[in-house]
Amino acid sequence: MIRIGIIGYGYWGPNLVRNFFAADDCVIKSVAETRSDRLLHLQKTFPSIKGFKDASDIINDPEIDAVIIATPVYTHFALAKKALSEGKHVLIEKPMASSVMEAQILINLAAQKKLLLMVDHTFLYTGAVEKMKQLVDEEKLGTIKYLDSTRINLGLFQPDINVLWDLAPHDISILNYIIAEEPYSVNATGVTHTNNRIENIAYLTVNYSSGFIAHFNCSWTSPVKVRMMLVGGDEKMILYNDLEPTEKIKVYDTSYKHSTNEERNSVLVDYRTGDIHVPKLATTEALLGMANNFIRSIMGVEQPRSCSQLGLDVVKILEASSKSIKNSGCEILVEPIDKKVNSQFLKAVV
Repeated sequence: MIRIGIIGYGYWGPNLVRNFFAADDCVIKSVAETRSDRLLHLQKTFPSIKGFKDASDIINDPEIDAVIIATPVYTHFALAKKALSEGKHVLIEKPMASSVMEAQILINLAAQKKLLLMVDHTFLYTGAVEKMKQLVDEEKLGTIKYLDSTRINLGLFQPDINVLWDLAPHDISILNYIIAEEPYSVNATGVTHTNNRIENIAYLTVNYSSGFIAHFNCSWTSPVKVRMMLVGGDEKMILYNDLEPTEKIKVYDTSYKHSTNEERNSVLVDYRTGDIHVPKLATTEALLGMANNFIRSIMGVEQPRSCSQLGLDVVKILEASSKSIKNSGCEILVEPIDKKVNSQFLKAVV
């Protein structure tokens, strides 16, 4: 049995406790949370789990095998670094860290210690995203041309990160999971309606050398909640609506072809509209799937789907988006990480 400690019992922590409590081959030994009322809630709901106010009581416990971190983003690096240094496997809430450098240091440390480092990008374990990846991998849509995502609601203004860092990791992780090509650059714009200079509405475009393009619309100030993604191929297209209770994925047998009329100096477009297919999706809870994948990856019987490299790739795009926003939306290159060049430097930092 893998013995687990969870740091953070605020918004997402209870969901993690509930699902790891139900997961196979593991037991939750303790939870750390600074607020007394949350610890009281834990005691009433899960009396077998010990509660602590200090995360060190979990990190320094020799009987803990794995630590799960569900705290604000700015705390991820320090907590994960301490846990890895103490020989614990680590699962971190999204996004993985506050910077590419922090994420690289954690990956390097986990490799040195031969420990599992994983990021909780829960959507990768949903039946809808699994189906989208299958359709893309099997080239059912033809050549993928674009991905367009809208994630907006009247949401909680975060005090430490902007709306892209808060909402976009979900959809960027899906993008990186289903599209094999690495991005070339990003453009991002945003606006803040508060005095803290943290953007509450933002738009991100991710550019690729092949001509594929991905676009993300994120907002904390929408009167309606929308969770929608379009994936367009040159043969078929997908509509993914996460708020749909049953028909989350619809595959449109719709496409277009274009040709150039040199005499008229114009483009002729031929449209084709066919049937709409609603595929059957797996209905198991995504967070439980993630929990079981984490435990089985520690045991060596599975590979982590939401691995640390995917977590790093998400942070790379987010960090580039912040630079673009601060530079009036100018194009920022997403530089590939040269592991050989950075290896010695990261070892020195660790």
